[in-house]
This record gives sequence, structure tokens and C-alpha cells, in this order.
Amino acid sequence: MGFHFTETEFQSCTGSKRFARLMAAAAPFNDYQQALLAAKDIWLNKVDVSGWLESFATHPEIGTNKLISQRCKDEQKAAFETATDSAMEELLEWNSRYKDKFGFIFLICASGRGMPEILDQLKKRFQNRPIVELEIAIGEEMKIIELRLASLFEDNRVEKLKDVSGVSSNQQHRPPITTHILDVSRGCPASGVEVHLEMWKDNSQCPLPINGDPSKWVLQGSSSTDNDGRSGPLMSAAEHINPGFYRVSFNTGKYAPSCFFPYVSIVFEVKEKQRSEHFHVPLLFSPFSFSTYRGS
Repeated sequence: MGFHFTETEFQSCTGSKRFARLMAAAAPFNDYQQALLAAKDIWLNKVDVSGWLESFATHPEIGTNKLISQRCKDEQKAAFETATDSAMEELLEWNSRYKDKFGFIFLICASGRGMPEILDQLKKRFQNRPIVELEIAIGEEMKIIELRLASLFEDNRVEKLKDVSGVSSNQQHRPPITTHILDVSRGCPASGVEVHLEMWKDNSQCPLPINGDPSKWVLQGSSSTDNDGRSGPLMSAAEHINPGFYRVSFNTGKYAPSCFFPYVSIVFEVKEKQRSEHFHVPLLFSPFSFSTYRGS
């Protein structure tokens, strides 16, 4: 029993071969939290400088949009969406200066961070001594590992459900819309968060605030996240989903009373040609930022 992964799968979380080998040797894991504790111990205590630099070298420079994987695009989405042409030029210049000084690329967990914040961090960290900056980069890489490890577990959980039920990837014997929450500020799932799923009942209009009438949002289901950060069923299991606009909302203010966001709502559209697809809409949350992506 438990979650098994290959060295290749663990190496997709970070480029260090030693990290991947030791994680594979430590498997199986009962859950994500157990795997995360092992990952932190291995990354911080059992991987050496050469392994850290090996991992750094597998990342594209922040802001690069050529030969970049879809995963990196998702992680840097907020940065690209908030970048101006002048900011991108400035980022390229500072990336080069940083690499000349420290010998490795500027590394930052970009999920949920806009370009102004990333540039500000780059300029501030450029002033650091090399040993201090290496320690910071190691910590930022650990944050990236946490996010990618969570994604690895989610994908594995879905595959296990398929194996148990005997259904193929285009058959949905589960709720068509699911979600989970990762608290990136703590590096762990967010449990006990209230989640609500609604559907917009006016296909003649896009549900923009200017279109008024909040009563057109119809509740589909509610739940709270478990210890793994996953919500319970928000709608009945089905092979098809009705096309239209959906909104999943999270009571983040109750989970983290001092956070900047009292609640987070994510609106997305299911098109007619997507009726048989599954929509996993996770929330990556911290007190002062959040991001999401279309999962599988």
C-alpha cells in the first residue's frame, strides 16, 4: 500500500539525481505530508552543493518564454501576466548580472508572484554574499519541490482511482469538478477550508460583476477540505458535465484570519466540446498571494 514513484518522477520535482534516488528508496509514502517531510530532510541534509547546483541548472531563467515546459509556464503565469516590455528587458539584464556574480541562475518560487515583486527580490538579493544567496536559493527550490510534489501526489491519486474503478481517462466516474488547497506559506495542505461550487444560470451573459444579479449563481455543492487539502464531492459523479460558467469559492479568511484575502473565488468556463472532461481547479494559497491552474 501507499504511494510509489519512480526516480524519474521524483526528478521531475527537482533536477538533483541524488534527491530522486533517495526519495525513491524512501518510498512508499502513506500520504503527501510524509513524503514532504522526507523530501525536506533529503534536500536540506543529504544533497550536497553539487546536487543543488545540478538542480538549479535544470530551471529556465525566470521570465524566459522559449523552450519552457507547460509546468514552468503555469508556475510563472502571474509573472508573465504582470510583465511589461520594459520590465522584461530589465529582468533579462538583472538575470545576466546575477548569474555572472553567483555562478547560477536567479531562483525564486514564482507561483502567485507578479513581475514587480520578482524584480524587486532579484535586485535585493543581488546585494547578498554568495554563501547567503546560495542558502536562499536552496530554500526557494524547496518551495518549488513542495508544489511539484503535491501535483505528483494528486496525479497519482487520480490514476489509482482509475485503476480501482477500471475506467479509462475519458470516463468520469467521479465528480467532474474537484479541487484541493496547498498552503504554500507553510508547505502543507490546507485542511478545514470551506469550499462552495456554483454555476451561472444565464448562458446569454458572461458572469461579469457589471452584469449584476448575484442570484443567478446557483449552488451546486459545498464541502470542507480534509487533512490532504482535498474537498469532499462538490457535485455528483457523472460522465458528463453541463457546459457553462462555474465558480469555486474558498473561505480563506476563516482558515487564516490575518490573511489579505477574506475569500477567494475562481470563475472558469466549461465549453460544449469539454462535456466529457474532468476539471481539477486547485488553489495555491498564502496570506498575501494565490494562484491556480487547470489540473487533470
